[in-house]
Amino acid sequence: MRSLFITLLFWFGFVVSAHGEALSVTPEETWALVQEQGEDVLFIDVRDPVEIMFIGFTDAVDRNIPFQLVDRARWNEEKGVFAMDINKDFVAQVDAALNGKGLDRDALIITMCRSGSARGKPSADYLLERGFSNVKYVEHGFQGSTVKDGDKKGFRVKNGWQNSGLPWTPKTNPEKIYRP
Repeated sequence: MRSLFITLLFWFGFVVSAHGEALSVTPEETWALVQEQGEDVLFIDVRDPVEIMFIGFTDAVDRNIPFQLVDRARWNEEKGVFAMDINKDFVAQVDAALNGKGLDRDALIITMCRSGSARGKPSADYLLERGFSNVKYVEHGFQGSTVKDGDKKGFRVKNGWQNSGLPWTPKTNPEKIYRP
């Protein structure tokens, strides 16, 4: 009886953790999903639109819906950057994008930021916490990780969407970019 109880606790814990935290997908897996099941997937770029303007964009995304927006009136001295706040309309904008494709909160949603960890995963977890059931994020994001050594040290020239040979452009699609 005790082992059955422990097994049930383990199984329940696995189910809860599997649904409680977003899982990553590679850029290549994301591209394949978009190509094969695009009508059933919502792929969103969660970066601030100004960041996209300077770094690049892929038209494979359905929409740019920023998870956090830069507040140019507040400077973070410690980090040396402008403050960023969660987009108060993020969930409503994701719901609207789903509705626009005829999908509901059970559809697969994939989020992508610059690196995968700063906004991609947090935005996916944020959606899961608010009733969306199938959310993933692009591992290493759009621009990828920085190189630790060599001539390219500090540059984002490995992994990520941009460095995986997948389609992207330095130009932003005006039909998909976020406009307040």
